Amino acid sequence: MFFQHVYEKGLAQASYVIGCQKGGVAAVIDPKRDVDTYLEIAKANNLKITQIYETHIHADFLSGSRELAALTGAKLYLSDEGDESWKYEFPHVPLKHGDRIELGNLTFEVLHTPGHTPESISFLLTDHPATDSPVMFFTGDFVFVGDVGRPDLLEKAAGVKGTQQIGAEQMYDSLLEFAKIPEYVQVWPGHGAGSACGKALGAVPSSTVGYEKIRNWALQMLSDKSAFIDYLLDGQPEPPKYFAMMKKLNKTDRPLLTSVPEVPRLSNEVLQKEFAGGTMIVDTRNKLEFAKAFVPGSINIQHNSAFSTWAGWMIGYDQPFILVLPENEIEDVTRKLMRIGLDNIKGFVTPEQLLSAFAGQLDQYTPIEIQEFNTRLGAEAELQVVDVRGASEFKEGHIEGAIHVFVGTLGDNLAQIDREKPIVVHCKSGDRAAIAYSLLRKEGFDKVDVYLAGMNEWQGQGYPVVTDELVNMI
Repeated sequence: MFFQHVYEKGLAQASYVIGCQKGGVAAVIDPKRDVDTYLEIAKANNLKITQIYETHIHADFLSGSRELAALTGAKLYLSDEGDESWKYEFPHVPLKHGDRIELGNLTFEVLHTPGHTPESISFLLTDHPATDSPVMFFTGDFVFVGDVGRPDLLEKAAGVKGTQQIGAEQMYDSLLEFAKIPEYVQVWPGHGAGSACGKALGAVPSSTVGYEKIRNWALQMLSDKSAFIDYLLDGQPEPPKYFAMMKKLNKTDRPLLTSVPEVPRLSNEVLQKEFAGGTMIVDTRNKLEFAKAFVPGSINIQHNSAFSTWAGWMIGYDQPFILVLPENEIEDVTRKLMRIGLDNIKGFVTPEQLLSAFAGQLDQYTPIEIQEFNTRLGAEAELQVVDVRGASEFKEGHIEGAIHVFVGTLGDNLAQIDREKPIVVHCKSGDRAAIAYSLLRKEGFDKVDVYLAGMNEWQGQGYPVVTDELVNMI
């Protein structure tokens, strides 16, 4: 048997290539959209990709299943579980609980594992003729290392009311069945630490059923269904804004992108014309470099491991945009954007080019230090402290009197902040505050400062916080 784990760090997303070397055939589970990775793996190992499986209709990335099928002729094997709202709307082989798929000497058994989503399925692999017992379990977003899939996304991201309670109850029932699988079976999940598909995902790539039974919090709580449901639904991170669009695009017929697009470098004249016409500038420089000189109206989303997630929060799917980044980073960033379907890239310019094109029009800011921030808190009665962290972070401890507006929803809640009064925006360690600062300035707020060191430094130096209920939360 051939096996390769493919991990995309930006979205903490795992996919798998499994092959029968005797038959020269392979299957891919939950492929990302830039599918050249799988073609290269298959070619290097003398395998032909003939089958493609999905564990569910994904919310956090745009699946590359149809692109890969178009390039290879492979068959799509997709869930036919759940109600009519959760059916794929393009040709595929439908799968039900108990179905078996043969791939050379390999057998994949389909198990319906609802909870994260109604149609969720997992694949239990047996490697013949070595054994007639299962050896690997591909769980998608059902069971992670140390956690389980969140059941609230349909309600919070897709707006399907009343589904999170049902999903939590289904997750409980699915876990009872999971616990019956032999403990030696390897567990290979669809995500790792950093994914918004759960709240406590482990950093190691795989586990076993036995290990999860003794270490996964969810499997420790199966004796009390009510307590399990309450804990599962509490404290889940905010689902990124783009999740609803992913749910739609992953189940409907859509245009395919079978190669990584080449993004043109724009001239200064085109850059200035596009920006004057309303095209967004997404400046991917480090927040401290952005602070030294930036184009008023641009958005600072740093090119780091969280770039895809914040781009999905801040860029609309019908919104054209221009990237600011070094030329040697354009392919990597383009891949990260295409993985969540953000294809409206007009072009890119380098940081040096940007500063040259807008010379004389640039702005800058100096982050405030902790002593100045503390002094202003005591001296300025009208000072608005805007905390842009997540809800659970805010609840655990925040500066007294702070207004909570999660950075991802800041653009929808600008009316909650007084433009005429001074503002200090902060988060935990600065990255989200940098995004928030640039957005506020883009929207015309001119009395804004930013405390980039954030709650890490504030609490680390012993300054006071409160943990009362979210009375000022938006």
